[in-house]
Amino acid sequence: MPRYKLTIEYDGAPFCGWQVQATLPSVQGALETAVKAMCGTEVRVHGAGRTDAGVHALGQVAHVDIEKPFAPDRLRDGLNAHLRPAPIAVLEAVIVPETFEARFSAVKRHYRYRIVNTRANLALDVGHAWRVSRRLDTDAMHAAAQRLIGKHDFTTFRDTECQAKSPEKTLDQLDVLRDGREVTILTSARSFLHSQVRSMVGSLVWVGEGRWSADDLSAALKARNRAACGIVAPPEGLYLVRVDY
Repeated sequence: MPRYKLTIEYDGAPFCGWQVQATLPSVQGALETAVKAMCGTEVRVHGAGRTDAGVHALGQVAHVDIEKPFAPDRLRDGLNAHLRPAPIAVLEAVIVPETFEARFSAVKRHYRYRIVNTRANLALDVGHAWRVSRRLDTDAMHAAAQRLIGKHDFTTFRDTECQAKSPEKTLDQLDVLRDGREVTILTSARSFLHSQVRSMVGSLVWVGEGRWSADDLSAALKARNRAACGIVAPPEGLYLVRVDY
């Protein structure tokens, strides 16, 4: 039975997240419905990351086993036809060995968070960025962010419903960049805890607004207590950019 690796882009706004839920629209559910329409049987589409409701993807990766063989380009085009008008696009489909696992074979995940630092209301970026009206000191944010690099217990930045066995993660990158009114936060790690990126971003915004110092961020990390976290950034600014294998 061929195993296909899918690279997927989607707007997370209309969905409850990646994972199938009984009564709510999900990205995984839409993909499985599209596969069933092509091959006639129900299959499970396995994703590399379970993005939350409202979170977007530029390069989500999934794998699926389909008994009926398809040329990869035909599978890609057929899935896209059945996915319309949902804001989901299969960018690429390739045949991979049966040992490939979208989630467990991944060695690094890359996320981007978009902030529009402006007093004006958003027009084109509604639902795709977080508007922060107070001027952010991005140099202070970047300097503080480096306190989180490395292996730590990230309990403070972990959702209370996170199901990960351990709160320890190794953060490889956390950069804060400014281009005009656009502030971009780039982060990468092998894996992240539930809501970890959004929790780190919200706390860094407090640093940028002057509410917290870098030492306050370090103290929050060392507290290993969810109550010590700053605000949690909204989901609409977060993008899963790429998954490395």
